[in-house]
Amino acid sequence: RQHVASITAIAIAIAMMIAPKPLNLLLLLAASASAFTPGLEKKSFTTSLGAFESEIGAQAPLGFFDPLGLLEDADAERFERLRYVELKHGRISMLAVLGHMLTTGGLRLPGDIDYEGTSFASIPSGIAGLSKIPGAGLAQIFAFVGFLELVVMKDVTGEAEFPGDFRNGALDFGWDVFSAEEQIRKRAIELNNGRAAMMGILGLMVHEMLDNDPYVINALAGAPIDFNAGL
Repeated sequence: RQHVASITAIAIAIAMMIAPKPLNLLLLLAASASAFTPGLEKKSFTTSLGAFESEIGAQAPLGFFDPLGLLEDADAERFERLRYVELKHGRISMLAVLGHMLTTGGLRLPGDIDYEGTSFASIPSGIAGLSKIPGAGLAQIFAFVGFLELVVMKDVTGEAEFPGDFRNGALDFGWDVFSAEEQIRKRAIELNNGRAAMMGILGLMVHEMLDNDPYVINALAGAPIDFNAGL
């Protein structure tokens, strides 16, 4: 069940390549909804909502925020499942926003993406790039993402201390030297940055499809970006 949202997102991305622009907007909304749709789980016991009000992420100004009631009558297993999905999509979105900004700024790999001479520099940023990447390149991307999803980015050794802990006894980066309070603070920072990134990448995609101006904030600030100019 962990992989349903990722598979759905890939299917929607492929459909967007051949769909007309109005339908693309509907597909974007469907993709965002699928990221937050929980899988069906059999509950062994239930827990009151008050049990989750002190969890990481329930903080000012909103506090515990569950407008869709996803945690009503939920148990700890369901909460951890939803937290795992939230963290995963937040991490993907942070990478997506960073990649979008870097490629928009002109950063590209050197050389060609295929044997026909299609250069990396000729691939547009954002959704427009999907239609320019050769089919074999897209297949390699999806295969690599699938490999990470199924083999690497998970609790392989069973040593995870919390949802999203993928250190697997190898990658630590000094985590164990932090105090318990500092660990909680850093986990909260990651969670909130991921939440912001999910909204950010959705906004970039929607504005790209609306008027090809994903960085509308720059335009409002008097520094417009000529997005994908010449590509």
